[in-house]
Amino acid sequence: MSSVVELDNLGFVHPGAELPALNGVSLAVEPGEAVVLLGPSGAGKTTLLAILDGRLQGWTGCAAVLGRRLVPDAPPPVAARPDTGFIFQEFALVERSSVLRNVLNGRLGRMSGVAAFFSRHSEHDLDVAHQVLTDCGIGELAHRRVDSLSGGQRQRVAIARCLAQEPRLILADEPVSNLDPARAGEILTLITSAAAKRGATTVFSSHQPELALRFASRVVGMTGGRVAFDHSVGNSSDEEIGALYQDAIKGAAGLRLVQ
Repeated sequence: MSSVVELDNLGFVHPGAELPALNGVSLAVEPGEAVVLLGPSGAGKTTLLAILDGRLQGWTGCAAVLGRRLVPDAPPPVAARPDTGFIFQEFALVERSSVLRNVLNGRLGRMSGVAAFFSRHSEHDLDVAHQVLTDCGIGELAHRRVDSLSGGQRQRVAIARCLAQEPRLILADEPVSNLDPARAGEILTLITSAAAKRGATTVFSSHQPELALRFASRVVGMTGGRVAFDHSVGNSSDEEIGALYQDAIKGAAGLRLVQ
């Protein structure tokens, strides 16, 4: 089976930026892996995930997701989009709508154009939605409005919406940054166990190494838009992980001195 993610010399510069957000990133992710991207703010983690999701164009190099080559100046074809699910740091939910309605939004990509336009959900769509709500431990909240929920409950809704897509690749950008350590562990357990149950591959970013390494099988360290190291979690060391953040601190200090 081919790699789920294949990147070769990937580069990207945000408009107006002097330095590249990604610079020569090469990476392959195999089916069923749970990969964590570690590194400080500005390391390129969010940019990398946005490219894999197809939301960011204008990059250079080569990229393929789930066996399909991505095109630098166009989003993925509509039919391919549900195969990649994304869990956002800020949840990206419709706050004034119900939990069930938000989760059903994850089914839109699996529906015909007319049915999706008029939100005509089938019995199968409803069954999938209720099942993922149960799997995420929030089945009893189906008819609650999202704006009445806690942060941890909102994140579970966002995960359920992603799972309702029935994705083969799950991407998550700092999915627990807004949660306390206990809730963060619960959410990472939910994401990685749900992915494993469904045979999906997971790539998530984090700035909490000790927590993230408990749930990943592989760690990719990033700094300055480059891959600093890439290996199994068992082969990672505190020293090399710490160096990712020390480099960022030194760089920030140097910038203050120049200014």
